Amino acid sequence: MGKTRVEWIDLVRAIAILTVLYIHATDGIFIISSDSIMNYTIYSRIFNFISLFIGRIGVPFFLMITGYLMLDRKYDDERVRKFWYKNCKGLIIITVIWSIIYAVSLQFITVKTSQVNVAEAGNLFFSHMWYMPMIIGMYLSMPFVSAALEKFDTRTIYQATIVFALLAFLLPFITTLLSMHGIENVTIQYCLGFSGGVYGIYIIIGYLTKKDYFKKYSSNKLRLLAIVSFLICVLFQYYAFIKGFDFFLWYEFPFILTGSFALFELCSRRGKIRAYPLVSFLAKYSFAVFLVHNLFRLPLLPLVVQLPYSEPVKAIILWILLIFFSYLATVIIYRIPRFGKYILYMR
Repeated sequence: MGKTRVEWIDLVRAIAILTVLYIHATDGIFIISSDSIMNYTIYSRIFNFISLFIGRIGVPFFLMITGYLMLDRKYDDERVRKFWYKNCKGLIIITVIWSIIYAVSLQFITVKTSQVNVAEAGNLFFSHMWYMPMIIGMYLSMPFVSAALEKFDTRTIYQATIVFALLAFLLPFITTLLSMHGIENVTIQYCLGFSGGVYGIYIIIGYLTKKDYFKKYSSNKLRLLAIVSFLICVLFQYYAFIKGFDFFLWYEFPFILTGSFALFELCSRRGKIRAYPLVSFLAKYSFAVFLVHNLFRLPLLPLVVQLPYSEPVKAIILWILLIFFSYLATVIIYRIPRFGKYILYMR
């Protein structure tokens, strides 16, 4: 965390971690209760579809923040080595440490209810750790990408981003549409090389936001884009459901890209943030909470899933509990001398 606070960046960080906790709470309830999925009401399904859009905003927000803060820098050989030592080394160590913590913790957590799918429980425990090798790879490439971007006009970078986005987002979407309507094995081959794929595109969008490239678009147009993206994501999931097609909303879906971009750009236009002390607190511990929160999700799931409420209510309850216990744990751990900041990767 830098010494100079940018209020809207902290707002985006706070939203990002809350949406990550939200989707993990929602996924926890809906996946862990998968044996009773046929008993879901239509309202529960729609809630799940809406939740998936909300939850998928978090990672793009984190990636766009990375591009906004880190790509607009100058690097030489010495600065590259310092950047790697300061950022990549710590992330690699933290990834190993927390993988061990989760592996050991899983051995002590037992799920003692027939309502919980135990096999899925183990998968949920490690479900968030995919993010770590991805972001480490992005950090390793960051100095080279930054040096390359410095050589080109912003308009050229934007045009290249559009082409890469069409390849990374639109072509898989077309393949999904064809598969949904019985046209199988239609895969258009392409290679994005060193681009970082869909995650790299989110980072570049953060960089373009820093360069004020999107300021030419009115806020009303961006709000409309966010609303349309949300509606398409929800309706597409519902359509896939009634077609009996196994579709899972993920970050390569084109309307997750458009929706998260519109919301990120709108946030960048904000001035003073209301309740900023709370926002700053949520942002300060955001990455630490990301590391810690799954330690609480699995033990809480058997308790919450047995409550006499509908799945949406259970998901909201679990989300609130995750927020409370995760932040409480990080605040306590952070205050352990010579240990807290390191184990939580607090900068």
